[in-house]
Amino acid sequence: MQAKAIRLGLAVLLAASCSSMSLAAPKLKATQPFLWGNATVYFLLTDRFHNTNLKNDLAYGRKNDAAPLRGYAGGDLAGITAKIKSGYFKDLGVDVIWLTPPVEQIHAGTDEGTGMSYGFHGYWARDFTRVDANLGTEADMREFVDTAHAHGMRVLLDVVMNHLGPVTEQDAVWPDEWVRTSPTCTYKDTATTVSCTLVKNLPDIRTDSKTTVSLPPVLVEKWKTEGRYDKEVKELDDFFQRTGLPRAPRYYLMKWHVDWVKKYGVDGFRADTAKHTEPEIWKELHGLASAAYEDWKQANPKKKLGNQAFFMTGEVYNYAIGHGQDFDMGGGQAVNFYQNGFDSLINFGFKSDANKTYEALFSDYATRLHGSLAGYSVLNYISSHDDGGPFDLLRQKPFESANKLLLSPGAAQIYYGDETARSLNVAGAQGDATLRSFMNWDELAKNISRDGYRIAEVRQHWSRLGLFRHAHPAIGAGVHEKLADQPYTFKRTYDKNGISDKVVIALDIPANSNPAISVADVFADGQKLRDYYSGKTATVVNGKVQFNSGLSTILIAP
Repeated sequence: MQAKAIRLGLAVLLAASCSSMSLAAPKLKATQPFLWGNATVYFLLTDRFHNTNLKNDLAYGRKNDAAPLRGYAGGDLAGITAKIKSGYFKDLGVDVIWLTPPVEQIHAGTDEGTGMSYGFHGYWARDFTRVDANLGTEADMREFVDTAHAHGMRVLLDVVMNHLGPVTEQDAVWPDEWVRTSPTCTYKDTATTVSCTLVKNLPDIRTDSKTTVSLPPVLVEKWKTEGRYDKEVKELDDFFQRTGLPRAPRYYLMKWHVDWVKKYGVDGFRADTAKHTEPEIWKELHGLASAAYEDWKQANPKKKLGNQAFFMTGEVYNYAIGHGQDFDMGGGQAVNFYQNGFDSLINFGFKSDANKTYEALFSDYATRLHGSLAGYSVLNYISSHDDGGPFDLLRQKPFESANKLLLSPGAAQIYYGDETARSLNVAGAQGDATLRSFMNWDELAKNISRDGYRIAEVRQHWSRLGLFRHAHPAIGAGVHEKLADQPYTFKRTYDKNGISDKVVIALDIPANSNPAISVADVFADGQKLRDYYSGKTATVVNGKVQFNSGLSTILIAP
């Protein structure tokens, strides 16, 4: 019933906008200040999103010989920039773009049991100081960040402290003082999760070491060939002299990661494989990055977005909001990652929690975020690049997916194509490759029909919720309270640090019914309100408003 009502209503709304293909919702009033706790984060694999430069599709002699969805597909940084300029992200209400590591990857492919694979995803680093040529240039990276900032969006950069890329004939292993190549992790406790390799042939960086090490010969040779050895060494010398830190592997990596903040002004880090390193290194990294971010903002006052501090969210695999601040590492050992540098953690539990009713989900999350997790947040998601058990794998519930992700307390991560029902079940692809198909721009342009809905209707629904969320920090960061069961109605209120915001939302309204919506104790009688889903207005009478939109979703604010 819910999906049918949404489809019927959106068919009418789309009819008025199809000529221009505009998917924008009714115009919203000026938005409130940005809060990371209410952020809508768009997570994409650069190589799989949008291709604008066909000349850089296969760099470094890479070949088109990979197993299905395991090779480079051509997406680049310039492609993301083009979509920012086109308004694609703005129309979704996106606050933050999460960029997979843009660093230079191993050059060759490798077969680790799933067919020939390349580092298109960004997690197989060869050189942390260079933009991978398949994705573009330093100028492309700078334009991407600057363009995002100019359009009111922050950049969350994926960083890897745990490992390098696989060893191949073209990609030599780093010295033993830098990496370990065995044993493989068994994940029974802290030691068997940290002091080991995630999988076979994925060299593990010795982040535990405080011993002085020289640069890996492979980097020395590479930088000399590229004519930048002296420059890189001088920067390292300056860094270690300024900080007083030992020339240990972890601090080289911190310097290289922080340089992306210093050079481009990225606004935060998403820490990959966070539980596979010593937890205290994230606090150290956060401190160094924060200092660099403040320096960058001072040097670039016209490019900065507000005065928020540098932000870090972490991938602590299998962390769920129900764990609170203590994550069980096994063997009776627990780690508080929030107190080790993280403002937020990715919530792996959301994809299963999304099977709950709206009220059970919303009230539980609000209670936890304003209780044991007060001062911190979680990043919710329904699908990702490596989670084989997403919510709605077959994309049969795209409207419910949007409602639960974008209206739940906490920050929301849209994985590219969630909003266009991009397939997560691709024939011929194995393992996590099936989650990483190219963005389905053609399906959106053609507005194809699938399982009783059209792609543009799905995108429209995500857009209307996303824009409303963007305008109202109360949705992700506010206090939740149910107002009515029929139709299901709730309020969110936020009143903190000089920011005051309140909204009322009604969901699952039967098709073509026009019930009066309870707004008592939120908005006063006589107050004129707008439904930002349909664009209609109404006045509060006896604690209720009636918009007569005939739609299943109502988003209420002044």
